[in-house]
Amino acid sequence: MIELSKDKIIERFRSYVALDTASDDKSETSPSTAKQLKLAKLLKSELSGLGLDDVALTEYGYVLAALPANTNEKLPVIGLLAHMDTSNEASGANIKMQVHSAYDGSELDLGKGVKLSPKEFPELKNYLGQEIITSDGTTLLGADDKAGVCAIVSACEYLLAHPEIKHGKILLAFTPDEEIGRGTEHFPLTDFSADFAYTVDGGAVGELNYETFNACNATVTFYGVSVHPGSAKNKMRNAVTMAAKWQMLLPAGERPEYTELYEGFYHSLRINGGTDKVELEMILRDHDRQKLEDRKKLLLHMVDCLNAEYGAGSVVCKMEDVYCNMKEYIMPVYEIIERAENAMRAAGIEPHLVPVRGGTDGARLSEMGLPCPNIFTGGHNFHGRFEYLPVPSLLKCVEVLVKLVQK
Repeated sequence: MIELSKDKIIERFRSYVALDTASDDKSETSPSTAKQLKLAKLLKSELSGLGLDDVALTEYGYVLAALPANTNEKLPVIGLLAHMDTSNEASGANIKMQVHSAYDGSELDLGKGVKLSPKEFPELKNYLGQEIITSDGTTLLGADDKAGVCAIVSACEYLLAHPEIKHGKILLAFTPDEEIGRGTEHFPLTDFSADFAYTVDGGAVGELNYETFNACNATVTFYGVSVHPGSAKNKMRNAVTMAAKWQMLLPAGERPEYTELYEGFYHSLRINGGTDKVELEMILRDHDRQKLEDRKKLLLHMVDCLNAEYGAGSVVCKMEDVYCNMKEYIMPVYEIIERAENAMRAAGIEPHLVPVRGGTDGARLSEMGLPCPNIFTGGHNFHGRFEYLPVPSLLKCVEVLVKLVQK
């Protein structure tokens, strides 16, 4: 076990979550929101102050840095990555972070009548007696992925203070726009010459991920005919009705709320419009690439069925592949998973290999040629106001990173 400054790490995390860094999938800029640059500039200053090399903020909002090797022994160059943006599914503005001491197993009162209850979230019972960080229940917390950012910076600070721990060169990258699937869009891979890397963007303590979903996004547009309802007989074609039929045609049990582990899903994410036109945003996910292709074929079949009923061109579906399952790129270099497992065991944690029911920057980077599995941060209930982070889990993340990079 290594000795870490708990209070300093908590305050570092607090300084990060105080900044609203939500990304915006409707934006066409890179980064998608200028406010992400506030954290990027803070990190650039902090990393320079710690004494890291090659600290840079790129024109697209990526923060890069290097911790030089402190041994002449030939060791691999290891990358550590985390993303700076937070989800826009819940507010990330004016986050009021709270640290609850000695959790006793009851409901946590976040304020304003909001309760974090072990009845709804039984994993809370795993953290009896521990300090737990939450928001005030009106916003998300931002542990996804500011806990990862905090852990990486804290691990580097520890290594700089303990030169007796020998390690090779370590490259850092903090990315924007991961939450909207654009975290690697402008990633400076040619300048990030790591032999392999790890994203620090996972969940509960001990989790290690090298399998992700294959991902496809779909936009379905329903074109209706709007006529005054008083004279609409045999004339109106209601796009809202079409969208409702579409939703009912989707396999009922293959939605996120009914699936787990390796089960894929169809998710109707967002809908806008009226009688004349409705636009539905969907995501399709599956760990098996062929099953994802089958899901895409089903949507096209549904388009044909509704167009046969309402007329050609009434329904249009556009699909875009987003990322693929990193497993096929990790298996040939499985020793990097074993390295992470050994680091966890050295930190007193039994690793828990679980598939990611989502994606990470590492999925795209692995496809681009940089093998990049994912390590836990300790957080739970990401993207919502019930998000929480046990302090000992964050500290263990820091310890694992120190063990991971040492020779």
